[in-house]
Amino acid sequence: MLAGGAIGGSSLSVAQSAHVIGSDTIKIGLIGCGGRGTAATIQAFNAGDRGVKLVAMADPFGSNLQKSYRSIKSVHSDKVDCEGRRYEGLDAYKAVMNSDANVVFLATPPGFRPQHFEAAVNAGKHVFMEKPVATDAPGVRRVLAANQLAKKKGLAVHVGLQRRHETQYQQCVDQIHRGAIGDLVFARAYWNGGGVWVRPRQKNQTELGYQLRNWYYFTWLGGDHIDEQHIHNLDIINWVAQSYPTEAQGVGGREVRTGPDHGQIFDHHMVEYTYANGLKLLSQCRHIQGCWNSVSEHVHGTTGVADISRAVIRDRTGKKRWERNNKETLGKGCQLEQDAMFAALRAGHITNECDYGAYSTMTAIMGRMATYSGKRVRWSDAIKSTTQLADTDALESLEDLAPIQPTKDGSYAVAVPGEKSSTA
Repeated sequence: MLAGGAIGGSSLSVAQSAHVIGSDTIKIGLIGCGGRGTAATIQAFNAGDRGVKLVAMADPFGSNLQKSYRSIKSVHSDKVDCEGRRYEGLDAYKAVMNSDANVVFLATPPGFRPQHFEAAVNAGKHVFMEKPVATDAPGVRRVLAANQLAKKKGLAVHVGLQRRHETQYQQCVDQIHRGAIGDLVFARAYWNGGGVWVRPRQKNQTELGYQLRNWYYFTWLGGDHIDEQHIHNLDIINWVAQSYPTEAQGVGGREVRTGPDHGQIFDHHMVEYTYANGLKLLSQCRHIQGCWNSVSEHVHGTTGVADISRAVIRDRTGKKRWERNNKETLGKGCQLEQDAMFAALRAGHITNECDYGAYSTMTAIMGRMATYSGKRVRWSDAIKSTTQLADTDALESLEDLAPIQPTKDGSYAVAVPGEKSSTA
C-alpha cells in the first residue's frame, strides 16, 4: 500500500459526492478546545462565509471548554449557537459526532487523532484535523484506512499543514518542479527554537489529567516535537520531492530538558533521510534556549539552490534567479487553509489532504524511531510497526490509568539509543 511514489491531495467532483453542502448552513462541531482549536474556529468564521455556525463543542476539561467558548463568542457572537451542546470529558467527542454538525474540527492532542478521525468518517462528517494525524505507525494506518472510507463517502478532509496554502510556498515549489534548480541533490529542513510551555502539576490532579494538560511532553500524546512541529518542514520537502523517504538514521537526546516536568521527549533530533531517487535530507529540530534558531526549508539542485521559506532561488554562484516579491500570504497559512476549505465546500469540490498528511506524519515518526533507537530505519519496516504507544479507545475518564506511569522519583521512561525497547 505504501511502497513509495508520488503523493498529493485529491479532489472529487460534485457528481461523485453525496455530501456537498451547497447553500446550506455549515455547522461546525469543535473537538479539542485548546488554543489551536479555538483559533481554527475563529479563522473558519473569518473566511467570510455568513452561513457558518458553531453548533457543538467538546473537550476533556471544562475550563478549556468555557475559555474557548468565551473567546470565540467575543469575536463572532452571531455565529455561536451551541447552548446546551458543550460537552466535557474524554468521551465527549461522541456527542459532537451525534450532533447535527456537518463539519468537525479535530484539535485534541494528536494521540487521539486516529480514533476521532475514524469516528468522524463513520458519522459522515467533513473534517478539518490538525497535524500530526497520529503518533505511531498503527495510528497512521488507521487514519489511511478511514480516509479510504471518507473518499467513498465523498467527505472533505483537510489537514493543518498550512504552508501548502501560502502563495510564496506554492510558487517556489512550482518553480522547483519546473526545473529552476535542476535535479534535486540535497535538502535541509529546520525547526530550531527555544521550546514551548510547561504546565505544573496541580493538587489532586490525576496522572492522566496531568499528562493531558502537558501532552506536548508525552510521546503517546504528542509524538515528540519532531512529529508535532517539525512535520511542517518535513512535509515541504516531501512536497518538493513528490515522494517520501525510504529510510532514516539519526541522533537525538535530552541535553537541557531532563526533568520529569518535560515528560519523555527529546530536546533535539538530527536525522538524515534518504529518498528513493537518492535525494538526501538533513533534518534538524531543537528546543534549547540560547542556540541558533531557524524554521526553514532549503533544497539544493544541480544548477541552483532554493530557500523555500523565503521564496528565493539562486544559481550555484549565489546570484538571485527568482524571488517571490509579494509576501502577502507569509505566515497566514492557518487562515488561508480555512478560506480554501470553506470555499471548496460551497463550490461542491470535495478536497482531500489526508494521504499526504498521513505520509508526512509517518516521515516524522520514522525520524523519531531512528533517533530513539540509534538505528537505521526503513520506511517499509516503519509503516508496518505494531508498536502502539497507547490504546486511546480504552480511555473514557480522567480517572483511568494513564498509558505510562511515573517511576518512584516522579520521572518517566525515556528512550535510550541502542536499546531494543527504544524503537517506538
